[in-house]
Amino acid sequence: MINRELIRLKTVQTVWSYYVNGQSKSDEGFAESENELRKSLDKSYELYLTMLALLLEMRRLATDEMKQQETRNRQLATESHIERRLAQNRWLAKLARNEQIREFLDNNNQLWFNEEETVRSLLRKYKASRAYRIYLESEDNFAEDQEAIRQLYKEILIDDDELAETLEHLCIYWNDDRYIVDTFLVKTIRIINQDTPDDAPLLPQYDHPDDLEFAVKLHHFAIAQGDYYHELINEHTRGWDFRRMALMDVVIMQTALAEITSFPSIPLAVSINEYVNIAKMYTAPRNSSYINATLDTIAHKLLDEKKITKSQDKDVQKAKGGQ
Repeated sequence: MINRELIRLKTVQTVWSYYVNGQSKSDEGFAESENELRKSLDKSYELYLTMLALLLEMRRLATDEMKQQETRNRQLATESHIERRLAQNRWLAKLARNEQIREFLDNNNQLWFNEEETVRSLLRKYKASRAYRIYLESEDNFAEDQEAIRQLYKEILIDDDELAETLEHLCIYWNDDRYIVDTFLVKTIRIINQDTPDDAPLLPQYDHPDDLEFAVKLHHFAIAQGDYYHELINEHTRGWDFRRMALMDVVIMQTALAEITSFPSIPLAVSINEYVNIAKMYTAPRNSSYINATLDTIAHKLLDEKKITKSQDKDVQKAKGGQ
């Protein structure tokens, strides 16, 4: 699930924190920073499981409401309409039987306990939405149940400010993870079908087996060779006083150069584009263009001087898919 886009973002954040917190260049300080990176990546996967757990918590509350309606009808001897679709949603029932999510909930059984009001609010918003009305009018089958959860996630959960505030309260590591994790939640909703075995794994923590190694190496080179990268940046920042540059701008270029100089299989364009996108998130509006130009100049100078090598064009498409 964790892809290299998220790894790059987390590495930049960790390297920035390394300098802000004044961690020493000792082995102990370096190890502390690496542990922080690993923890941050673990928390990203925890967010993925937490959002799946939220869907099941909404189902639990919908089930409670359904049972309350049934009790009220019995007590009053009436036959008022009882909404059962979400409580009996087949896709959510399939998710609830998944062994991996069950193990996660067994170990985190109080996860949403103190946030019940937020979950109830989300449920009310969903039941008042057009997406829910369409669901109630749809055919009663697994495919429509699956599509209903996809719409619930996309229309209600992704952009809800109250939920965003609650998640920030639950874990500070999740501030910048949502936009990537949400895409994998929607993917998970799509790939779990009525024939999926209960012991089928959810999305793995990493897209590729070597992604954790990539993260650790990228972090190592970014810090261990930081002085060298600072010299390169200083030599090629025309019109900018290196000493007055924003730390985040420096860290973004520093981490980009660590990737450019240390991972020959990743094409220059891929690396530069990825860090320019990070710059658009964290720097002043015009800075991303300058960072783009600076990285491009440094990289091509290093190529001309044969201080770095890169794979041939035939590897570019493979790298774009897996790097």
